[in-house]
Parts: sequence; C-alpha cells; structure tokens
Amino acid sequence: MTTRADIENLLARVAMGDRDAFAALYRATSAKLFGTCLRVLSERAEAEEAVQEVYIKIWRNADRYAAGGYSPMTWLITIARNHAIDRLRKRRAQVMRGEAGGGSDEGGGNLLDQIADGAPSVEARMIAEGEAGRIGVCLGELERMRSEAVQRAYLGGESYADLAAHFDVPLNTMRTWLRRSLLKLKECLSR
Repeated sequence: MTTRADIENLLARVAMGDRDAFAALYRATSAKLFGTCLRVLSERAEAEEAVQEVYIKIWRNADRYAAGGYSPMTWLITIARNHAIDRLRKRRAQVMRGEAGGGSDEGGGNLLDQIADGAPSVEARMIAEGEAGRIGVCLGELERMRSEAVQRAYLGGESYADLAAHFDVPLNTMRTWLRRSLLKLKECLSR
C-alpha cells in the first residue's frame, strides 16, 4: 500500500521531471482519480479521457504541491474533481447552445502512452467501494437537504448559486451549509 509519504515523494520526483515516478504515481492513484471523475461525469469513456487530462495537469504542475498540512491525495482528488466539474459545465453549456459534444484538444498523450493499463485493479476497486460506503454512511448523518446539497455540489458539479436557488436560501447560507457539512463529514470519516 502506498503511504502519504510515498505519494509526496513521487510528486517531488515528478516535479523534477522523473517519468518513472510519474508512472508509479499513476499506478498508485489512478483508480481513485478515475472514481472521482466517473462520479462527476457519469460516463466511463469521458471519465477515462478526463483522467488522462488530469495526469497531464499533474505532470505540468507537480511543483505546485506543497505539503502544508494537506494530504497529497486531497490535492490530487481536488484537481480531478475540479477538472471533471469543468468538463461537465462545458458539456452542459454545449447542450444549451445546441452544439455537438466536444472532445479534448489537449496534447501530451505520449507520456501517458508509456504507462501500462490504466484500469483500476480489483483491489483498488474494493478499496474505493469501501471508502464510498463510509462516505455514504457519513452523508446519512447529515440533514437530508444538506446531504443533498453536498452531493449536488461536489459530485454533480452544481455551483453555489444554482444550489442556493434550488434550495431557496441566500447564497451565503448555502456556503455556510456546505462548509459546515464538509467539516461534519471530515469528523465522521476520521472516526
């Protein structure tokens, strides 16, 4: 099992352009990042494409990770989630404009082509499912509307303004709901 220190070390090596470290980082984290993208995008092919783009971002920006109390997985998952949300918003905007679905126009596939099979292993899927179960239990401890707001924001990619309108509350109230709900989730997951 890869530890936090292992991932921090790999990120430091990736920041220096170490391709072997990048491949090891990919093997150690791709299942979780794929799961993150899949939850947001709901389409396997699009999630696979998004993960490739996420790893391009990681390769280019690994030097920006600073171990300042945040775990490296939190940093990586945040990149993946934000990228997937951006893709989802772009897709929704294209649908609203009546455009056909777009693909990725970013390059950089050569480095990713050198990495073996990107599919999550059985072990990685089991770990991810176990963690998903823990998150589900913790979401169940929140008030129903707050649990729904968290899921719509962080899994569905809805903006704070959209959520405030949906739940008919002021924007600052929605921000407070989400911040407090995330703190409760963090507390629950640390038990």
